Amino acid sequence: MPSLAYLVNSYPMPSLTFIRREIAALEDLGWTVARYAVRDSGLPRVDPDDQLEYERTRRLLDAGPIGLLGATLAEAVRHPGRFLRSLQAAWRIGKASGRGIGVHLAYLAEASLLKRWADRDGVAHVHVHFGTNPATVALLSRLLGGPSYSLTVHGPEEFDSPRALALGEKVRHASFVAAISSFGRSQLWRWSDPDDWDKVRVVRCGLDAKFLRQEATDPPDLPRLLNIGRLDPQKGQLVLVEAAAELARRGREFELAVIGDGAMRAALEELIERRGLRGKVTLLGWRSGPEVREALGSSRALVLSSFAEGLPVVIMEALALHRPVISTAIAGIPELVRPGESGWLVPAGAVGELADAMEEALDASTDRLRRMGAAGAARVAADHDVSTEAARLASYFPTAGPGATRASSTPVSA
Repeated sequence: MPSLAYLVNSYPMPSLTFIRREIAALEDLGWTVARYAVRDSGLPRVDPDDQLEYERTRRLLDAGPIGLLGATLAEAVRHPGRFLRSLQAAWRIGKASGRGIGVHLAYLAEASLLKRWADRDGVAHVHVHFGTNPATVALLSRLLGGPSYSLTVHGPEEFDSPRALALGEKVRHASFVAAISSFGRSQLWRWSDPDDWDKVRVVRCGLDAKFLRQEATDPPDLPRLLNIGRLDPQKGQLVLVEAAAELARRGREFELAVIGDGAMRAALEELIERRGLRGKVTLLGWRSGPEVREALGSSRALVLSSFAEGLPVVIMEALALHRPVISTAIAGIPELVRPGESGWLVPAGAVGELADAMEEALDASTDRLRRMGAAGAARVAADHDVSTEAARLASYFPTAGPGATRASSTPVSA
């Protein structure tokens, strides 16, 4: 029976392959991990591994209104004191959230069902990725007397609205909190009580052998660049298209492929058409893991134009495959991408400087790109091996290890 569960808002998703790798690494260490999600993402599962994870994951909202209401009423009847404490917390957090009390009462229902599942599955501890609504559910479940919980906080959402998300309270009740970079740790320290700072540990996202054991290949002679990420305002892809238009104005031959999908697709398609970039900039939609690796290998560099980030796993993937990275100098990215060593860093929103970096990557000799790729791959191997990072994460779990008995469910105070 599992002694550990993972809770994510929507899982699996094309952009969350790092969670899949982390769970697999924990299972290699002997842990049995239950997969819980709040909801179905509704996104296509283009990767067969994601389809397998989907079949192994239970979603709280699949229980429907009757299942959620039943779990909530059962908690209220059996443990009225704990239920009142959790209700008060939901009410308080909901009032300050901007999303309303009603939404947080729904989180209380989800927390009640999460506690029931954890009791049934023998789950002693829940690890949550992202400090948003699944962390609220885990907190409320803990106040109900459910399992202890920990968080991996990625950013930028948690740092955009720390008070509305009650980030400090989530840190206070957590067994520990993992930050994915030193920058992330600093932001968690910024928004939590100094008495809780020793709970915050750096545990980096990692890659598995599919990336770390790949033999180096030479970059292509073709003037091809690649962007990977959700088509979302925070990813800055409108600026990337403008930088591509600047390259075209300079008379440069190039191809820019974009892997990903999202709310900005129509706006990007319109801008590509308006700037006359059809045939130069191509939106490919989501691709499977093998297709992503193939696309990285057939590109001279990865290009990211984000306005806000944590530390994108796709940067690790590109560097592990010996491809340098062009990125904006934000959040945790400078901890991995070193200018002149493994890539280029530019100010966010700077179209001209982004175009300059892209042009330099197009002009770079094979030998220079090879050296930059090797430097990046060495840093990723040293700092982002999922086996090492999963073992570090597991060392912080409050349970004794694989096969541990259920931790005490004595409720913490609200």
